[in-house]
Parts: sequence; structure tokens; C-alpha cells
Amino acid sequence: MEQKDLTLQLTVAQAIVRFLANQFIETDGQSTRICAGGFGIFGHGNAPALGEALYEARAILPLYRGQNEQSMGFAAAGYAKAHLRRRFMFCTASAGPGTANLLTAAALAHANRLPMLMLCGDNFATRLPDPVLQQLEHAGNPALGVTDAFRAVCRFWDRITHPAQLLNSLPAALNTLLDPADCGPVFLALPQDLQGWAYDYPADFFEPRLHRIRRSPPDPAEIEAAAALLAKARRPMIIAGGGVQYSGAVAQLTDFATAHGIPVVETIAGRANMLWDHPLNIGPIGVTGSDSANTIAGEADVILAAGTRLQDFTTGSWSAFDRSARIIGLNAGRHDAAKHLSLPLVCDAQAGLAALGRRLAGYHAPPEWLAHAQEVRQAWNGYVARNTAPRNGLPTYAQAIGVVNARCTGRDRIVAAAGGLPAEVSANWRSLGIGTVDVEFGFSCMGYEIAGGWGARIAQAERQPAGETVVFVGDGSYLLMNSDIYSSVLAGHKLIIVMLDNGGFAVINKLQKNTGNASFNTLFADCPTIAQPFAVDFAAHARAMGALTEEAASLEDFAAAFDRARAAERTYVIVMRVDPHEGWTEQGHAWWEVGTAAVSARSEIAAAREGIEAGRAKQRRGT
Repeated sequence: MEQKDLTLQLTVAQAIVRFLANQFIETDGQSTRICAGGFGIFGHGNAPALGEALYEARAILPLYRGQNEQSMGFAAAGYAKAHLRRRFMFCTASAGPGTANLLTAAALAHANRLPMLMLCGDNFATRLPDPVLQQLEHAGNPALGVTDAFRAVCRFWDRITHPAQLLNSLPAALNTLLDPADCGPVFLALPQDLQGWAYDYPADFFEPRLHRIRRSPPDPAEIEAAAALLAKARRPMIIAGGGVQYSGAVAQLTDFATAHGIPVVETIAGRANMLWDHPLNIGPIGVTGSDSANTIAGEADVILAAGTRLQDFTTGSWSAFDRSARIIGLNAGRHDAAKHLSLPLVCDAQAGLAALGRRLAGYHAPPEWLAHAQEVRQAWNGYVARNTAPRNGLPTYAQAIGVVNARCTGRDRIVAAAGGLPAEVSANWRSLGIGTVDVEFGFSCMGYEIAGGWGARIAQAERQPAGETVVFVGDGSYLLMNSDIYSSVLAGHKLIIVMLDNGGFAVINKLQKNTGNASFNTLFADCPTIAQPFAVDFAAHARAMGALTEEAASLEDFAAAFDRARAAERTYVIVMRVDPHEGWTEQGHAWWEVGTAAVSARSEIAAAREGIEAGRAKQRRGT
């Protein structure tokens, strides 16, 4: 008699949670649950059914209570980045505005190729109670709703309309979250009624499964072509992006560069691929880079772009390289590997660098080329030392960065995001540990700093010994999103938050002035709709959310405060005023294309436009 297949009767929500709880990944020889838990804010669209399932699994899939859905997504992104995409967290939000709040976070994860799972409430599958609370009605398309907005910002999107669909959708979603080339956010729209519907699922669907990150080997013909091009190079250079870290290829990058005498520059996402004083590390490249990296980028004849999507801040809007230079795109993603007619090498970075190294055995770049690169790097080191040194007047971003840098160790993680601080961190930070710098410039998203730092701290707490998590945030980003100070205190995840107050959006004010515009609506002092500018008591505000706080009136006070923050046991916020006009890092910038007015009554704008147009002469045009 044939035995009947075993089944388990579960609700849709219970099936999702049970599936996630039984997916494991092998890292460093150990099996670890891929999904580390999640962040959630409950509402009518997810609390009754999904909340019930998560409550039963709370011991193995901890649910952190968020304060804002957008910041929950940022925290999940910060967590995934700290784990080099080998673990992820989910976010659950109610229908309507709760789900809509996740849009920005999904876009950030998409731009940065980060795994994040969103389990969000949706309208009723039956449509019997329509229109329901928070539903957007479209008379010509009753199936269209808020959740459809996520199609543009996700790598995988699905609306579950029958319980059986999970049998196909969940494995496909997980494959996206773990795929080196297509990694990114996953969105599952879960109608409120359907979350609680029961179905007889095959029991083996929930058996524990061990996954491994795919390492795509290089195509032999592509290796031959790349090696042939590099073997002729007289001035080769490697651009090391964030994909080098995600591949676990830092050692292979160092070995390859050392064996062949090739200088290495880092993208913003690739910061801390090498320690700052490694003899082959020539500095950060691009718009917020270094004179050293940009100098050799302009002189290189062959460029190996490893694990980078070649964003405009890396390429100087494609002006940083000589027009005759050839680019080899080593990337797990075909789309990134072939940009600007690069010679594609579509493969895992670790496998590609190893294979290319074997094929190039015996090749060594001319020693005078590396000596030249090291000479300009030493000059840049001198500039950074002067730039971060104390001087009269209000402190600057760079000086504050220098104080923190001198007090950090190789275990501490640095987090910064959009505004002036990420540019200053990228240019001035001296990496003390591999993979310890998270500067969010992929989507350049204000508000990421504190929330992303919280997610990074959760990841750090899973390793011992754990260093500090240091968050750099300006007053503009702080005012945009700060509630995860409270989250970090509630959860016992200590952050050191350096809050530098320059009176508004000072870096955009700097852009206004650099493009000939009047200061307008960026600094609080220049906002015509503000009747009386006033200073927020940031320290008191952070203290009200449970953090230890203090204000620093000088760099000496700031240094002492940072030492006290290191010794503290809970989140510590240090507030210091910095100069909004003076002390910016003026060197190290590549040309950057920004839109300017072709016609204006201001002569300053016409002059600035001429300068920007002159820079276009070096811009590559897709070749």
C-alpha cells in the first residue's frame, strides 16, 4: 500500500515563518540560520495573522520593535552589509502607510545590492470588504495598490493570492537574497485575509536546508582576453569595490596586486578592502576621493574594475580616466561587468582574481609605476594629516574624524551616509580593520546613519570580541531620522553617535555656492520661511530617548567625551558644532557633472557653468 505524503496544515503566515526558520547557510565552516530575525511594527494589516506566527517563533527569529518602517529597512540593510550579505533580516509592516514607509529603504537596498525581505500587509484577496482602511482605489484597476509601488525598487516581487503559491515563491525569493549577481530586496505582498488561510503543505518543504553562496567560475575565453590585455599594460590599476568584500576576496585582491605590482584604489563601498597603510593602497577614488587615486586613475592605461558598479562618484562622471584607457569589468553581474564597453569578466571576484593571477604568472608592472603611485599616496597622507589637525576657529568635520580615527581600533565599525560627512569620511578616514567602514553612498540616503548603525550593531553583537559601532551623523540627517537611538537603548545595542551640527544642509549649501547660486533654503540662517532660526538642543533630545549625552565645545572636549563614550555601557551621543563654511576637504575631488542653469540673471552661475562645461572635455562617451 502506497504511503500518503505527509502534510502540515498551516496558515500562510505560519508557513512563511517556518520556512525561514529552517534555512541555513555555511559560513566559516559553521551552519547558521540565514534569517536572523526581523524588525516589525504591527497594525491591522499584519498583527492578527503574521503576528501570531512570529510570536510562536520568537525564540529563534527575534522580532525587534521598530520606531519607523523606513528606519527598520535601514537597520536591515546595515545588518546585511555587516554580514557581507550572508545573513539577512526581514521587515514586516501593516497595509497602507506602514508599508509605503519602506519604499526608501527598499531603494537603498536595491542600489547597494543588499538582501532584505519585506513581509507586508495588502488589501483583502476576496475584495469583499473593499474599500478597506488605508486602501488606494483605482477605478480602472482594482488590483493596483500601494504594494505595487515596490516593483521598481525590488529584485523580486510577488503578491501571494493563494497559499500554494508559497511553494514556488519562497524558494525563488531566497535564491534572490543569496544570489551574488541579483542580490537585492525581496517584497512579498500578503493580503490581510490570506495571511490566516490554512493549507496542507508538504512536510518536506520545511525540512532544514543548508545553502552556500554560489561562486561563478570565469569563462576561460574571458580570462584569456583579460590576461592578454593586462599583460601589455604599462600603467595598470585596480579599482576595488564592495563586491570584493562580499565575495570574501580581500586576500585574493591583496595577493594578486602584490604578485603583479599593481596599485589599488578603493571605491566608497570598497573602503577598507585594504588597511590605510598597505603599500599598494593608493587611496579612495573619485568625487570624494584622493589626489593620489585620482592622479593614477587619469594616467592608467588598463583598469581592472573588481566588484564595482562604477557609479559616477567613482568615475568622476566618467571623467576620471584617460579616454584611451581600457577597462576590464570583473563582476558577478553581467550588467556591471560590461559598462562603458568594458572587457567583461563575469564571475565571482575570488575565483576571477585567482584564475587571472594564474594566467598572468610572471607579469609584473613596471616598478617605476608603483613607485610613482606610492609617492603621490604619501603626499595625500600628508594632506590628510594637515587637514585633520587642530587649528583655530570652529572645529571641522575632518578634524572630528581625525579625533575619532585616533581613538578607534581595527574592530570598530564606522557608519556614515548622505551629506557632507560621508565625503569627509571617505577622503580622510584611515582604515584600521578590513571591512570596517560603511559609508552609504550607493543611494546616498539621509537618515540611514543611526538606523543602519543599529543594524550593524546587532550584527557585531553576534561576534566576539565586538568593537564599537561609531555613527557619524550631521544635524540634517539627525532631524530626519533619529528614533533608533531609542531602539538601541531598548534593545541594549550600544552605539557611539557623533552628531556634528553645522546649522542645516551645509554640503548642499557648498554645492550652491560652487555652482554660482545664492545660499537658499539649505542653512537654517538662509531659509526665508524661517521667522527666527534657533538651535535644537540635540543633547537634551537624545537624552530624552535614553542615551547618555554631552556637548563638546572644542576638539579637546570632544576627544575626552569620545573616551568616556567608549567606556560607557549604553548608547552615547556626543554633540559638537562645526564650521558650515570653512575647513572642507578641498583636495582629492574628481570632476562631477551636475545640472546647471543655461540662462540666469546671476553672472556667478554663468561662470560656474563654464567651468563645469570645461570639465566635460575629459568625459568618456560610452567607449
